[in-house]
Amino acid sequence: MDVTVLEKEPDVGGVWAASRRYPGLTTQNPRSTYEYSDFPMPSDYPEWPSGQQVQAYLASYVRHFGLESNVQLNTEVITAKRDAQAGGWNVEAIQRTAEGASKTVSLQFDYLVVCNGIFSIPSIPDFKGMVEFIAQGGRVCHTSEFTQAEDARGKHVLVVGYGKSSCDAANATVGISASTRVIARSLIWKIPKKLKNIVNFKYLFLTRMGEGLFRYIRIRGFEKFLHGSGLPLRNAMLNSVESVVEKQLGLRELGLHPQKPLETIARSTVSLVTDGFYENIRAGKLAIHPGLEIQQLRPGEAVLSDGKIVPADLVVCGTGWHQRVPFFSAELGAQMTDQSGNFRLYKTMLPVHVPRLLFNGYNSSFFSQLNAEVGALWLVEYLFGRITLPSKPDMDEAITARLKWTEQRTDGKHSKGTNIIPFSVHQMDELLNEINLNLGAFKRFTQWLNPVTGADYRRLTARLLARHQQLANRIQE
Repeated sequence: MDVTVLEKEPDVGGVWAASRRYPGLTTQNPRSTYEYSDFPMPSDYPEWPSGQQVQAYLASYVRHFGLESNVQLNTEVITAKRDAQAGGWNVEAIQRTAEGASKTVSLQFDYLVVCNGIFSIPSIPDFKGMVEFIAQGGRVCHTSEFTQAEDARGKHVLVVGYGKSSCDAANATVGISASTRVIARSLIWKIPKKLKNIVNFKYLFLTRMGEGLFRYIRIRGFEKFLHGSGLPLRNAMLNSVESVVEKQLGLRELGLHPQKPLETIARSTVSLVTDGFYENIRAGKLAIHPGLEIQQLRPGEAVLSDGKIVPADLVVCGTGWHQRVPFFSAELGAQMTDQSGNFRLYKTMLPVHVPRLLFNGYNSSFFSQLNAEVGALWLVEYLFGRITLPSKPDMDEAITARLKWTEQRTDGKHSKGTNIIPFSVHQMDELLNEINLNLGAFKRFTQWLNPVTGADYRRLTARLLARHQQLANRIQE
């Protein structure tokens, strides 16, 4: 297959690209659990690599596998339309040069795979008074647009949101800004990198046992025990972790307890604790306003929903993302989404009613890179016609059931129908089982207590290639 990757940024990496990463950005995963199966991260990387290190790793991946000629950087897709006669896709894109020149190109493909991810289109609230605030020299931006901590030098900074990006960005401005305040409309659970400053969280949450503590849409094997007669044991385990997190972070003392069970971390994202964040709050270097919103922006200040007026020059919004594909027409988009904007994708990859269109990487998970890699293997088998799919009505029914479960499971806090935390390994198991390529029983058993790593899946691609080579040999014979 002749593969072309169209990437609008000047470098590979998506959220890790230099043009998008905010100060203080690191992975949520330890290194070994956030690497591709066939290309380990450098051994001198820290346990939680920085955004710059992840981007460098991805760039080295491209070089190692000789993919430079396949990847067209600075190429932004503007429209993608079905070719009714040929059956493929006509893609129009703008290619830009480093000097600022641009040209429009038209390309044709047999299949189109959308890999724009779930963190590609920033969502910024339309604050009252924002136009006048900006006109008078203020700035409002998304965390993905706040790429230089120096932009906060001497300014009064408001960071909107309480997710990882908000806390990372706010913490990065301490000592640089005149003041920094976090405006947190709602509080969520934060997970320390090390519980009791000893146990790496990967041994609790990045294992099959960690996933098994949260009830999946279908439960099998030992999970039936955990959510059946073993439910008291399962509840005690989660309650114990919740108690440790609460005390370690001093959440009640700081007035930052979410007032809901730890189980609510099963949603579109899980937020790891930013190093030094709570210490800076205790030291008075960082202020936080829980349960409040910005009611209005005025030149040099903001009015909060409790009536308090605080100084403001720079407003950084960690307020999520719009989940859509901007280069599709509204008509085409309606064929793969429901009225709530949820993507109706079988296995989170296949729009049932749009031919020759596929998605990959539409998951928000601890193992997003492994999910995408396993998804790619599934897509290869699909493209070669080696997967027997259910009927379209059955696929539609399965999608509807999963969306309903996702909505209930996350209290609506999900990324429009994509895979959610903490069910990454479940998703990979289902895909690998369909293409008869799953890990051996012993390896899956060890993953119940040991963290799932990229290395666990190292031989899968080689097995798939060998299978295709055997098929090619038989055809030649």
